Amino acid sequence: MDQIICYCNQIDRAEIEKAILVGAKTLKDIQRATGACTGNRCKELNPSGKCCSADINAMLTTPQFKETAGCGCESCKDTNTQTHETK
Repeated sequence: MDQIICYCNQIDRAEIEKAILVGAKTLKDIQRATGACTGNRCKELNPSGKCCSADINAMLTTPQFKETAGCGCESCKDTNTQTHETK
C-alpha cells in the first residue's frame, strides 16, 4: 500500500493520484471519486492530528498534476489546463 493520505477512510496517495489523472480537479471531486476527506476522526487517526484536505489540495497543485487538474477555478474547470497565474 502507498502512503496513506486520508486516515479516516484509509485512502492512499495512489488512489488520489489516479482520481486526478482521470479528471478530478478539486477537493470536492476527490471526495466524490475516492471518499477521501469525508471522515470525521482526523485528530484521532491522522498522525499529524489534522484533516487531510491540505495534503490533497497540495497534490492538486503540484507541477506533476497541475496540467491535468488545473487549479480548480472556473477558468480552469473545463479546460484541464491552467489558464492564469496562481499566487
